Amino acid sequence: MSKIKVIGAKEHNLKNITVEIPKHKFVVVTGVSGSGKSSLVFDTIFNEAQREYLESISSYARGSLPKIGKSNVLAIEGLSPCVVINQKPLGKNPRSTLGTVTDIYTYIRLLFSRMGLPILDAGEFSYNTPKGACEKCKGIGEDFEPILDKFFDWSKSLNQEGAIKHRKWKYGSRYWNIIRAVGIFDMNKKLKDWSKEELDKLLYLEPTSYQSNTAGFIQNWKFEGIITRLRRNKGDSRGLDSSYDEPFFEIKTCLACNGSRLNAKAREVKIDNTSIIDVLNMEITDLYDFVSSLNDKIADEIKPFLLKRLKNLIDLGVGYLTLNRSVASLSGGESQRVKLSKQLGSSLSEIIYILDEPTLGLHPKDVNNLISVFKNLVKKNNTVIVVEHNRKVMLNAEYIIDIGPKAGVGGGNIVSVGNLEETFKKDTLTAQYLSNKKTISKEKNLPQNSFLEIKNANLHNLQNISLKIPKNLLVAIVGASGSGKSSLMEVLVKQHPYINMIDQSPIGNNVRANTATYSKIFDDIRGVFANTNGVKDSLFTFNGDGACGECKGLGYITMDMHFLGNIHNICPKCKGRRYKSEVLKYIYQGKNISEILNMTVNEAYNFFKSHLKIEKGLKLLIDVGLEYLTLGQPLSTLSGGENQRLKLASKLNKKGDIFILDEPTKGLHFQDIDYLLKLIQKLIKNSNTIIAVEHNIEIIKNADWIIELGVGAGKDGGKVIFEGKVNDILKNDASIIKEFIC
Repeated sequence: MSKIKVIGAKEHNLKNITVEIPKHKFVVVTGVSGSGKSSLVFDTIFNEAQREYLESISSYARGSLPKIGKSNVLAIEGLSPCVVINQKPLGKNPRSTLGTVTDIYTYIRLLFSRMGLPILDAGEFSYNTPKGACEKCKGIGEDFEPILDKFFDWSKSLNQEGAIKHRKWKYGSRYWNIIRAVGIFDMNKKLKDWSKEELDKLLYLEPTSYQSNTAGFIQNWKFEGIITRLRRNKGDSRGLDSSYDEPFFEIKTCLACNGSRLNAKAREVKIDNTSIIDVLNMEITDLYDFVSSLNDKIADEIKPFLLKRLKNLIDLGVGYLTLNRSVASLSGGESQRVKLSKQLGSSLSEIIYILDEPTLGLHPKDVNNLISVFKNLVKKNNTVIVVEHNRKVMLNAEYIIDIGPKAGVGGGNIVSVGNLEETFKKDTLTAQYLSNKKTISKEKNLPQNSFLEIKNANLHNLQNISLKIPKNLLVAIVGASGSGKSSLMEVLVKQHPYINMIDQSPIGNNVRANTATYSKIFDDIRGVFANTNGVKDSLFTFNGDGACGECKGLGYITMDMHFLGNIHNICPKCKGRRYKSEVLKYIYQGKNISEILNMTVNEAYNFFKSHLKIEKGLKLLIDVGLEYLTLGQPLSTLSGGENQRLKLASKLNKKGDIFILDEPTKGLHFQDIDYLLKLIQKLIKNSNTIIAVEHNIEIIKNADWIIELGVGAGKDGGKVIFEGKVNDILKNDASIIKEFIC
């Protein structure tokens, strides 16, 4: 079948849509943030492709595979095997590097085992084996020095709460009980009075077996020091919990191997005076040149495989990375392009490739290469479906599906389908912006001689940068991927810790959190209902007294369908309304509390006009373009752009603050960017400073001040090549971005 036909899709806000998607084409799905793009592409098409594949294998095999529930769609015809290349991290295993996940390091090890001197076998070049790993760091490349004041309250004993600050060994925990059970520590002596020997046992004791021979009770167990255990965790696939454990340590490069991970014997092997360590630390572009220069019969056998994989990474704009780069340190955009590079070597056909905004983090100069990659995949009889807002990508698409016309309850419809010519004939927002009938612009602000300073920034590839960032402006930080933008912002936050970082990450993972609870207006709404009806306000919370007894206030019942996954059925008792029937009898101006939660922000704003506090909270949501959300909409269903705007809504009344926005246009349509710029202008008018790390041309050309890093990436970056106004960058010969602003 030459088409994928989606019939009656109702997932999330999709309005029972039916759409045909041509196969063997480069297809772009676009629309405003929250319009339903992901609901169609990921939650319907990809989900059903996965589910139907799993249903084709035996139930025994399915028992050990992920459970996938059926999408809310009548039928899908013409599906092929589907591969999603998303921006999720490649993993947090500290032993996984760019070299290992791409298999390039396997060929490098083979090359050195055959051509290097002195001769070693390939296994002796692996830092994931005892015979290849550094003797000190065991192949991690890093050393972890504990910051003891972070671990302990020295004024307390182990028998007092809070003596050990780390949650795993907190008072009364399993590990705290093990410390007590071993019987070698004085649990009542204050830690400040402990000897070095006692403290070393608590921190560094190697795994030691203990047993209790108390009458009628025999148990064996092992105890190991706190730091010993955490270091061991770091060395295996679990790694440290970066969000919790890492602040307890000062992380340094391993002095024994200088971060190379390999032992001394492997580090000494060379090909043409180049060690394997030199190769691991070369940028991909330089490594390509090194491999190309090798002239040997053995090298000739290995070179084609290596060069092909290296060229794929270079073409996808990540040639500045090194093989020794930990995958945990890659950005979402970098991770996606590394995954894509692995697909380029595949000879498979009739695959549906789905990508989520692949231009994220990509400099405009690299977009053409990405488009060529998509077209080459299509030439192999594959289908490429991309959720994207980038102008150049859309102009090069063979087919465009536009979803909308608005977001949330105002979206979920197909507003346009067809090639570029057919898209231009439709008077949609997308067509208006693509054809330049509608443009994005903002009022410019002038520098006011007030600055934020960065002094001697040397992190990663930054080359001792010192500069002044003007305050009360929109400042765009631009440059090629890997030029040092994120490193510069990291230094800025370290030197000025009060700065606010506003990103698009999800706002928690509580399934009960919604628009009303996050914006704090639900407390006031419950108060209105309580005062009007003369009852306690706890009745109107779906997390407590008023909650439906059947679904506990969720509005749905989760059913485990074993290998078919979980499905959510509307609660038969409350019919999805979340509350006990007696609570729904209480009304305010003709509405019960469940009906209030089903209102959009706009509807609620007009409904609560007489309540200034509620009206004020709702107005903030309207000001950031979220008027279409319902008050009861779970935060887990919001897009990245919606998450960011919701966070910004709470900052609109701030004055004199500094905000860093990391690629704020991620997932944003032209119309959403227009909203964002208006929102930024309001913040600036309140004497706030907005620093945006961006590749999006609409943000860059509307910035008040531009700081461009470069000239290239990696070792070719880390310098300020321009700082000033947009008009001045057009006259700057060193600038790379200027040709895209014109």
